[in-house]
Amino acid sequence: MKWIYQLFLFFYPLVAKGIAPFNAKAKKWVAGRRDVFTELAAFIGHSNKRIIWMHCASLGEFEQGLPVATALKKQYPHHQFLISFFSPSGYTVRKDHPIANFVCYLPMDSPFNANQFLSLVKPEIAIFIKYEFWHYYLQALKARNIPVLLVSGIFRPNQLFFKWYGGFYRNMLQQINCFFVQDEQSKRLLDSLNLNLNVKVAGDTRFDRVIAIANEFNNNTTIAQFCANAPIIVAGSTWSEDDKALHHLALANKAIKFIVAPHDIEEERLKECLQFYPDAILYSEYQYAIQHHQLVKEPRTLVINNMGMLSSIYHYASIAFIGGGFTDGGIHNTLEAAVYGVPVVFGPVYEKYLEAVELIEQGGASSALDIVELEEIILRLLEEPAAMTSAGDAAKKYVLEKAGATKEVVDYIQENRLLII
Repeated sequence: MKWIYQLFLFFYPLVAKGIAPFNAKAKKWVAGRRDVFTELAAFIGHSNKRIIWMHCASLGEFEQGLPVATALKKQYPHHQFLISFFSPSGYTVRKDHPIANFVCYLPMDSPFNANQFLSLVKPEIAIFIKYEFWHYYLQALKARNIPVLLVSGIFRPNQLFFKWYGGFYRNMLQQINCFFVQDEQSKRLLDSLNLNLNVKVAGDTRFDRVIAIANEFNNNTTIAQFCANAPIIVAGSTWSEDDKALHHLALANKAIKFIVAPHDIEEERLKECLQFYPDAILYSEYQYAIQHHQLVKEPRTLVINNMGMLSSIYHYASIAFIGGGFTDGGIHNTLEAAVYGVPVVFGPVYEKYLEAVELIEQGGASSALDIVELEEIILRLLEEPAAMTSAGDAAKKYVLEKAGATKEVVDYIQENRLLII
């Protein structure tokens, strides 16, 4: 299996460079790695910085790791945080986040890049979020006796670690000092490998994150003016298939207003959203029109054309529709909405997301098999306020009861003296 992994490492950058002239994300992926070692060297300088390194695949994993980073920043104020990303969607949005002293793209996995990166950074600890496994980085960290933690990990039987031919991938697991996993199934799967791995069921740090976001909520006067006491459907992280599923509902129910935050905010995707929904306007244009007293007609749909707002916009929802459920990839983050006591609705592709399954079991979420059932669920909730309140209360209760994963990670670091104040 190692040769397949090496082929991936060889071809992925080549493909990214090949499509970069025609694809904005690929262009950012390539350009962001071009001077990463020079920039790292400038950041490190000649001082002996005490660095905590956290690596995230993308934006979702950053949000998952942020509660741990925040807690460690309080406990170890003299350490500096270096945060690396694999994907442009994480780097672009969070490159200026105040928790980090330095943010960069992770150079592609290779013996040279891993050794060069660690020789420059010299982290005291490496924290990988959820499911990032890079062979040469893990190998180099082990060789340097740098402790490695996997936080909010989740494992499934169909992953390569658990196949008879997955020895190369199982070897990666042996480079990790402690696994903080989300559920008992993940622990059982790792234990079944008989590798004597250190595995703790800590839960998902995203619960701590969304609770913190909700507690820090600040009213957005633009959004509040748009809502104006109307029933509001916030459709978050939508794809084209999701918008098509909502299209008839939006056309046939003029009393309902929609706030749509597409997963991709490239120009063509935004134009598509403006066409799918009635009386639609971009958030930036609506905000400008209000500020300059140029609003001619109140819109029915607000299309969010920036990143980072969605988690707070769910506060205004009567019902939250989570995108991705009508695609093969599956749904996005349900917890950002559930924490506000909002009923959550999504399409049929959700089974691999534990929190979605459990939200349905607790009565806080509903899944629709098709467009007809989606409309039925949403209209029934809007027509039955008691049912809507009950579902929202169940969603919030579920989130609050799952808090605490961050504390387990920080306690482990302190108890094992992996970092010294």
